[in-house]
Amino acid sequence: MMGPGGIAILPAAPVRPRSRDVEHRYRQDSDFYYLTGFAEPESVAVLVPGRDAGEYLLFCRERDADRELWDGRRAGPEGAVERFDADDAFPIDDIDDILPGIMESCSRVYYTMGVYAEFDARIAEWVNSLRSRVARGVHTPQEFVALDHLLHDMRLYKSRAEISAMRKSAKVAVAAHRRAVQAIRPGRFEYEVEAEYMHEFRRHDAWPSYSPIVGGGANACTLHYTDNNASLEDGDLLLIDAGCELDYYASDVTRTFPVSGRFSGEQRAVYEIVLEAQLAAIDKAQVGNHWNDPHDAAVRVITKGLKRLGLLDGTVPKLVRERAYREFFMHRTGHWLGMDVHDVGDYRVGDEWRLLEPGMVMTVEPGIYINGGRRVPARWRNIGIRIEDDVAVTTRGPDVLSKGLVKEPDAIEALMGAE
Repeated sequence: MMGPGGIAILPAAPVRPRSRDVEHRYRQDSDFYYLTGFAEPESVAVLVPGRDAGEYLLFCRERDADRELWDGRRAGPEGAVERFDADDAFPIDDIDDILPGIMESCSRVYYTMGVYAEFDARIAEWVNSLRSRVARGVHTPQEFVALDHLLHDMRLYKSRAEISAMRKSAKVAVAAHRRAVQAIRPGRFEYEVEAEYMHEFRRHDAWPSYSPIVGGGANACTLHYTDNNASLEDGDLLLIDAGCELDYYASDVTRTFPVSGRFSGEQRAVYEIVLEAQLAAIDKAQVGNHWNDPHDAAVRVITKGLKRLGLLDGTVPKLVRERAYREFFMHRTGHWLGMDVHDVGDYRVGDEWRLLEPGMVMTVEPGIYINGGRRVPARWRNIGIRIEDDVAVTTRGPDVLSKGLVKEPDAIEALMGAE
C-alpha cells in the first residue's frame, strides 16, 4: 500500500513512570507489536519498500550484561534479525546517524503524529536536518502521510490466527467470571470479587485489558465505576465488566448478577429486556449489514421494554426518534475489539456507516441503568444491568467468542447456586 518511495517509521511505546522511581508494567504499542512482534522499549521499526539492502529494519537496545542483570534479557540487533525476522538491525543509539540517510532516498514518510510527542520532535529534527542540506543536493521527503490510515484498516480485519487468539482471551475471561460468581454474597466487598478475576487472569498469564468494573447496587448505574470498594448488599445487583489481554489480544465481557442469588421481579423484568436487546443486536452482526444495525435493533427492543414497564410514555417510533431511551440507555451498543479493547478502525466511511465484513470483531453490550429520581417508582431505582459479549463477523453469521458464559436469568441463578 505504501509503494516505492515510501518509508514508514514506528516507535515503540515509552516506559511510563507510575510514581517516583516505580514504573508501570511495560506494554508495547499495539501498532508496533502488530507489525514486529517485538516487545522491548527503546525500539524503532522502519519499513522501506523496495530497498535493496533490506526492507524491514529494527533499531533496538544492544545487549548489556549489567543492564540485563537488572531489567532482563534483551534481543539485541543480532536477536532482532535471528528471532524477529528483521532484514537488518542496528543499535538504537545509532539511529540519528543512520535513519536520516535512509529517509533521504524517500519521497513520502508514513508516520502517526501526535502519539509520542518526544518522538514527533525527533522526526521533525531529522527532516529539518535534511532540508538544511537541500542546497548541497540532499533529497528531502516531500510528503507526510498518516500511517494509521493504512495500518488501522489492516488491523480491523482479523486473520484466522488473530480470531483464535481472541477466542482464547475470551475463554479466560469466561473462566474468570465463573470463578468470581462463587465469591458473590451479601457482606462481601466489590474488591473481593475483583480479586477473583485477577487470580484467574494471572493463572493463565493474562492481564486485565482495562480496569475491571465491579459495581453493586447504585454503583452499577455509573458506567465507568472502578472504585470497587463498596459492600455487597442483599437484594442488590452486581454488574461486572471485566476482560483480559492474552498475547496482546483483548476480551471484554459483562454480566450482571443478583447478590442474593436470585433476581427480584423488577430486576428480572429489566434483565430480560436487556437480554432480548442483546440477542437482537447480535443477530444483526451479519456480513452486509452496517455498523449501526446492531445498535438500532437494541434501541428498538429497549424502548419497547421501557414503555412496557411504564418508564417511558408515548409511541415506540416517536420515543426512538426523540431518543427518549437515552435517559436509561446512554451509550452505544458496542465497539471494535482487537489488540486494544477499544480497537482501531473507522465506524463510518464517508457519510455512511461502515458495512460489516468477515474478520471484524465487535462487542455487543446494551444496558439499562435506572439511577433513580423522584419520577421513577422506588421499586425500579438503582437497577443497573449490562450484558456484553465479544462477537466475530463471519460468512456463517455471528460467532460469539464468549459464548461459554451463561446469561439467561435462570441459568445465572443456577450458576450462583440458588436453590
